[in-house]
Amino acid sequence: MITNEIDSNTVGGVPLSASQSNVMDKDDFLNLLVTQLQHQDPLNPTDSVEFTAQLAQFSSLEQLGNVNDNLSDLKMFQASLNNSQAVALIDKSVTAEGNSLELSDSGQTPCNFELEDDAATVAISIYDHTGNYVAEIDCENLQAGRHALPWDGTDLKGNPVTAGKYSFEVLAENARGQTVRTTTLVMGIVDRVVFENNATYLISGNQKIALGDVIQVAASGEAQAAAQEAPIAAEPKSMLRTLPNYMINGGK
Repeated sequence: MITNEIDSNTVGGVPLSASQSNVMDKDDFLNLLVTQLQHQDPLNPTDSVEFTAQLAQFSSLEQLGNVNDNLSDLKMFQASLNNSQAVALIDKSVTAEGNSLELSDSGQTPCNFELEDDAATVAISIYDHTGNYVAEIDCENLQAGRHALPWDGTDLKGNPVTAGKYSFEVLAENARGQTVRTTTLVMGIVDRVVFENNATYLISGNQKIALGDVIQVAASGEAQAAAQEAPIAAEPKSMLRTLPNYMINGGK
């Protein structure tokens, strides 16, 4: 039996604000526990076992609160560390997983990708920013590893397309007609770093690359030398009879 009524909007006789009355922390629970002891019935005091259980619950609540605070601090520290590492990538050449293309006014850009095994036929489909199928590149007999097939910036009819953002996908098959696993890549020199919605992005020209997608970092000079040594098909061959692009774009 409690001899005095306890207002739900007060703790230990201290009024709570509107925001405080909706959220309770460890101090509020401690005040409630003390208030309960102060207003217990002298003829029917709180059972010692129950009181011990309440103390244990309060101790667990306090520890969980401390763990949550420590995790929040650790998350902030990790975010600041990632941001510092990202800033250090400015003026570095990065390679990341992605399928975006940036066609400049010069009208040519490479499609970078990696083959897991040797491929007898390779087909690349290129799409504009609205998802329309605009061009294709076909090639034969590429070895496993990274490749860069040049796109001359023309559509299926050979007409030049507008400079801007495009995307591409790659389909490859070996000599037995089995699918070869491919990974599309984006490459560029980091101009700046932006932080949006708790995420870090590297900006290279008009391309936005998520920091988590980066798989390789190199000095810009080293990257250019490596790009010159990368296998490039000098003359992509038509292979519409062996691997038509409708296998990629659904008959378009």
